[in-house]
Amino acid sequence: MQPNRRIVALAYDNLCSFEFGCAAEVFGLPRPELGPDWYSFEVCAAEPGPLRAMGGLRVHAEAGLEALAGAGTIVIPGWKGADVQPSDDLLAALRAAHASGARLVTICSGVFVLAAAGLLDGLRVTTHWRYAEKLQQRYPALTVDPNVLYVDTGQILTSAGSAAGLDLCLHLVRRDFGPKIANHVARRLVVAPHRDGGQAQFIERPVRDAPGSRLTHLLDELRQEVKTPPTVAQMAARAAMSERTFVRRFREATGAAPGEWLVTARLDRARELLEASSLSIEQVAVESGFGAAATLRHHFRSRLGLSPAAYKERFFAGA
Repeated sequence: MQPNRRIVALAYDNLCSFEFGCAAEVFGLPRPELGPDWYSFEVCAAEPGPLRAMGGLRVHAEAGLEALAGAGTIVIPGWKGADVQPSDDLLAALRAAHASGARLVTICSGVFVLAAAGLLDGLRVTTHWRYAEKLQQRYPALTVDPNVLYVDTGQILTSAGSAAGLDLCLHLVRRDFGPKIANHVARRLVVAPHRDGGQAQFIERPVRDAPGSRLTHLLDELRQEVKTPPTVAQMAARAAMSERTFVRRFREATGAAPGEWLVTARLDRARELLEASSLSIEQVAVESGFGAAATLRHHFRSRLGLSPAAYKERFFAGA
């Protein structure tokens, strides 16, 4: 059975232009070099137009909410505001699409639309860190993770603020077509195919470490050493800092303590191996530095919400 590659992006009055642009650039740009199986991209209006968009633009969508029926994936690129209630017609159309098996993808504040539709109860989701507390208070039946760039629960995928929408869109390409194609699209966009860390580093402070610094070089080296990493004391010595200064600077630069960052780096390596190799779960655990399959499974479930085996199965099923 051929996968449904039809993607429909929602347009609405006061459309978030950047978030919409993320979806349009990844899914809507013609890519003949990738063959005929690439996505088809459509835009539907949530309400009668013409619609205003951020930056003084006007948007005219050919289709209305009827376009959501039969979509393989629906993207909600932001929303008018966390306090703006979606229309009953929109909510009904999204519930029907979800019931028919469509994937629902939100960028930034778009998660409030799915929450209002009652489709997120019992799920782990994310949104821009500015909205996380409000989302959790308003919809206590869901669980908000404010520290990640995106969350994939299978049929529903949510991302953090603005640029994290690109991370999620590329993740979807990786799920559907594999890492080689995702890397190709990322190169066309001139962005990293996968970013380390989450949005915690952006909440109160920017990354202070400049490219070319000792710490930046060390992070690059550590990504290659996840199987047998140095101790914190050894890391500090290689960065020419005291341990106390190193830990502080490390947290400022990455948003995580060295141990937490290392788990993320190991998970990244494990995901690469699961995606692109025939290694067993036990072998992946060793090669990614977790040592034992049980440890790998624990961190996979804790951070990603599924087992390594389920991740591998989902990945290859999507590809």
